[in-house]
Amino acid sequence: MAFHPAGRSADLADSAPTTDATVTTVASVVGADTVPTDADAVTLRSVLSATPSLRLRLGDTTVDLVDSHAVLPDGTVVLAVDAMSPTGGLLVATRGRPGAVRLDVTQLIPVTVRSRVRAKAWVRGTARRFDPGSLDYCDSDTILSLLDLPPVALWAVEPAEVGIVRDSHRLTVDIGAYRAARPDPLAADEAGHLQHLAQRHRDVVDRLAALVEPALTARSTRIAPVAVDADGIVLRAERPDGHTDVRLPFARRVARGADLVEGLRTLLAGATRH
Repeated sequence: MAFHPAGRSADLADSAPTTDATVTTVASVVGADTVPTDADAVTLRSVLSATPSLRLRLGDTTVDLVDSHAVLPDGTVVLAVDAMSPTGGLLVATRGRPGAVRLDVTQLIPVTVRSRVRAKAWVRGTARRFDPGSLDYCDSDTILSLLDLPPVALWAVEPAEVGIVRDSHRLTVDIGAYRAARPDPLAADEAGHLQHLAQRHRDVVDRLAALVEPALTARSTRIAPVAVDADGIVLRAERPDGHTDVRLPFARRVARGADLVEGLRTLLAGATRH
């Protein structure tokens, strides 16, 4: 995969740091070493918060948990696992052991395209029984997410080491940056936004494609929206022999899903002028 800044490298390369895992940086394209940034911490928090499932590793045992986790404001991951189940028994056995628990998440592009894996996130930490006192530091959305968990025992996994794997680069993210970061405002609803665009608003995607360098669109068989975050939208130009992802930044950061329409409208106005 290649990353191409829509033929305007000065404008897009200097835009706000991307929080999206599908777009490679210029450094990674040319094979340079990649250094984790605060944007990587935001990506990691976004992946953990938005994914419906994750893989729990306890020693040699691996269990897939679906709709059974939530993330607290400080980055602690809460798991809902029946203490009387085999998995619960393993959590009891490893409780308090530093780094004995590993969580893995694969982030996929939520529309039908080739090469759907954006990134793989991992968390290694220590499992403890969930402390109800933690609720005093949670916002209303976090409390609601905890209430949506299955009515079984809750376990808190306190992260000790976190990171992401993206474009064959393994990045260990600073734990302080991870705890201080917050998920991208659109992360939870990104899949719905992209699917709606791809299925119901093909005309909008085609108009946005006017902002992509003509040399790319001329060789492409399809243009598809593959990512959207608070700072912009990513279009993929697919070719028979590969694809190129192009990031189109919004004029202003989108703080909530309700503002996304305005961000797209501004881009469409630019596409019309273009």
